[in-house]
Amino acid sequence: MVEILDTLVSLDLFRESFCCDLTSCRGACCVEGDAGAPVDMDEIAGLEEAAEVLRSELTPEAQAEIDSNGVVYIDRDGQFVTSIVNNRDCVFAVRHADGTTLCAIDRAQREGRLDIQKPISCALYPVRLSSVGDMTAVNYHRWDICRCACELGRRQNLPLYQFLREPLIRAFGREWYDECCTVARELKKAGYLDE
Repeated sequence: MVEILDTLVSLDLFRESFCCDLTSCRGACCVEGDAGAPVDMDEIAGLEEAAEVLRSELTPEAQAEIDSNGVVYIDRDGQFVTSIVNNRDCVFAVRHADGTTLCAIDRAQREGRLDIQKPISCALYPVRLSSVGDMTAVNYHRWDICRCACELGRRQNLPLYQFLREPLIRAFGREWYDECCTVARELKKAGYLDE
């Protein structure tokens, strides 16, 4: 791990390659797993607003889940996560005509129909954040469904920290990301990263 400002960053962010490959995984991260996506307290109001604006685009099951239980629940670890349908699909997951699962929030935001962004945990995936004392640990989460993303990242020679440039800036700021790039150059110079 390396320290960047008030974070402890796994060397995997510099060593691993990654690039989402929706044509292969079909958006499985929105429907697989044992809980919804982690949500910060300050994101809940935005998710509630998004649910109202996007209601007609969500599945009837997702609408019913939101009506009954809201947009988030507390998981077994005591963390707020997005509500899910049938112990599986995120309530904001929508199927594209080709069968790919997409985030309704992300799609609407990219189309300029919504100012709210999807939860930072979703934007940062496969990076997960956790607290270590008064610091934040920035770790790479390996999941079999992302194997195709690792392969595409290797083919494109795209390190994980570069793939996640915008979400990392959103989470930690431009100064943090610039320092991250400096660390990557220094690690490469010192021989810790492959050429």
